[in-house]
Amino acid sequence: MMSIQQQGYGHQEQLLYQARPDHPQTLKSNRDHIHNLCNQHRNQHVRVETLDGETFEGMIMHCDRGILYLRLQATSGQRALSPFSSVILPLVLYELLVITLLYL
Repeated sequence: MMSIQQQGYGHQEQLLYQARPDHPQTLKSNRDHIHNLCNQHRNQHVRVETLDGETFEGMIMHCDRGILYLRLQATSGQRALSPFSSVILPLVLYELLVITLLYL
């Protein structure tokens, strides 16, 4: 990596990461695709798997600005996430790996 001297500030900067030129467009395209799918299936029950392997089941409440809002329901066998009967979990769209529509 190359250090860059900024004029007038007297400090150096080192570029740590820069996305490949096609990467931003690919991310935007995927985000828009998932956003449209989530909006088409609002108020439906889904299972969502993240890139980190976490799995959540709930109802799609809203999707906006790259965030999916999923309402989780605590069942009798589950540990409660909060003292309330349900909680809204925000999930970042580009971290989602799988969304499965559940027929209840």
